[in-house]
Amino acid sequence: MPPELQAVLPSPAASAPAILPPGRAYRILVGSAIVLGLAAVLFAMFNGELFRPVREEIQAGNLSASVLKPSLIWVSMGLLMLALRTLLWFSYRPFDAATHESAPTMTIVIPAYNEGAMVEQSIESVAAARYPRGRLEILVVDDGSTDDTWTYIQRAAARHPGLVSAMQLERNQGKRAALATGFRAARGEILVTIDSDSVIEPDALLAMAGPFRDPRVGAVAGKVAAYNRDQGYIPRMLHVRYVLSFDFQRSVQSTYRTVYCCPGALAAYRASVVREVLKPWLAQRFLGTPCTYGEDRALTNDILERGFDTVYQGSAVVRTLVPDTYAKLCKMYLRWDRSYVREELRFARIVWKRPLVPMVLAVFEKLITNLRFPVAWTATVTLALVAVSDPMALVRVLMAIGVGAGFYMLYYVYSERSMRFVHGIVYAYFAFFTLWWVFPYAILTVRSRSWGTR
Repeated sequence: MPPELQAVLPSPAASAPAILPPGRAYRILVGSAIVLGLAAVLFAMFNGELFRPVREEIQAGNLSASVLKPSLIWVSMGLLMLALRTLLWFSYRPFDAATHESAPTMTIVIPAYNEGAMVEQSIESVAAARYPRGRLEILVVDDGSTDDTWTYIQRAAARHPGLVSAMQLERNQGKRAALATGFRAARGEILVTIDSDSVIEPDALLAMAGPFRDPRVGAVAGKVAAYNRDQGYIPRMLHVRYVLSFDFQRSVQSTYRTVYCCPGALAAYRASVVREVLKPWLAQRFLGTPCTYGEDRALTNDILERGFDTVYQGSAVVRTLVPDTYAKLCKMYLRWDRSYVREELRFARIVWKRPLVPMVLAVFEKLITNLRFPVAWTATVTLALVAVSDPMALVRVLMAIGVGAGFYMLYYVYSERSMRFVHGIVYAYFAFFTLWWVFPYAILTVRSRSWGTR
């Protein structure tokens, strides 16, 4: 690997944040705090003390009972769901990694568009991974870039003849088309997708291959972390959010073998299944419009629909560039939320094909999760009306957000043992004040085909 690239590839030791004391005692202490905190909240909920201040406000005529009562029911169900998720999260264990002797043939597909020098770092991280060379191929597909991306791809391919193959589309056709080009040319039993703005850790590929020992597994999601987590406050906040939203939730989903999205940053698929769904995946349309973004979740849904399981491998780590400005962040969330709307509607039909226990857990989780949108919007409007006559109502809500976020950060410090949890608390307020509009706008513009990243 060239020294200039080796210097910029992420080193856990070099980029480690302030670490809280490690060890089994620490995990027992934090885990006990999570369990006791949940138990206290559930006890207060069942004996009526948790919502007493809200009920008093309703009885005094300060709040609308017709609005707040459904919200209280949803919050109660959400707390029960959090308790269930916590139990499943504690029970999650990563799959054993494949060994050098048992590793299946694997093809890495890296689609790239106007990525510049970063694509070379992505390729180098894969080439440096610990995986049997005779069973690995790396296909890099330039999706009609207009910058110097192709130059960097060719340079990496020349450095690794026989391992890295460069492919170029004459014009930009979109990420699905670039991935499909790689899928069609792939020879491996396992297909792995890695985004061109992401780098993997050396043991990630062996870890990703491990779950495929089980013939029921059709797709595997890797663990996504922020590559540029020290380059601004937004990346710092997103690093914490990624741990809580991706690592925590996918660990839970993996216990009932129904991970809803295997992310493009690092995902692995059984090649035989991909070939079955490739044509409809490429031709997917929504409300009459061809689907461009959200290809990772769409492919996950296709595989679930074929009756295969999707799981999470927390020991396979990829570090990806995250937005460092508010505008870029909003564009990313708009893409995610638009594909979320589309694929949630698809999953609502697919979920009934799952085995009984995964089906019940998924239905319960989806019901509570998706009800948060009308509940949150209704509560926000109510709060705005109440705050006009009672400004302290807003203060109480902000205090509640801080307390809730602080408790949620226990999950982060249990996993990461890092003082970065402070950024997670700040993110709770940041999202409350600046990101509330994204999902409603995503619904209104769900047919948009704009990728919105460059």
